[in-house]
Amino acid sequence: MATNNTLLCIHRDPAQLSLLQENGYELLTATTGHEGLRLFASQPVDAIVLEYHLGLLDSTFVATEIKRVQPSIPIVMLADDLELPDGALNSVDALVTKSDGSHFLWATVHFVLNVKPAQGHGGKVKAQMAPDSKAAPFTSKEWRSIQRGTVRF
Repeated sequence: MATNNTLLCIHRDPAQLSLLQENGYELLTATTGHEGLRLFASQPVDAIVLEYHLGLLDSTFVATEIKRVQPSIPIVMLADDLELPDGALNSVDALVTKSDGSHFLWATVHFVLNVKPAQGHGGKVKAQMAPDSKAAPFTSKEWRSIQRGTVRF
């Protein structure tokens, strides 16, 4: 499946994101926020996958800087859990926990790149499971396949 989309993955262990590459995304990888911002400034990308716990340079700052430069670029935050400080998600478009699994991350990246822009909202779009609704981004069958890790777009 060729997507021709390039993702900037700012993650301490980018090898954990291999499913994205296996499914057609080109990955630019950085292991620190500083390196990620440098790559963002020098390479065109379609979306960002940003690990919350980066170390020295806070990922909230990284997301804010990216949105300041290019407000329309989708950012998917990858965190250990949902317990994040206030304001941590102000500059991101979606949150995925590591326990959700790599298939859910893949589905979320697909959503922010393909479904969200087509909806034409100026603000954030809440991805919610709304089976059988014409406004739902995925059908109930697609949601079940996402949860099982067998999704195909």
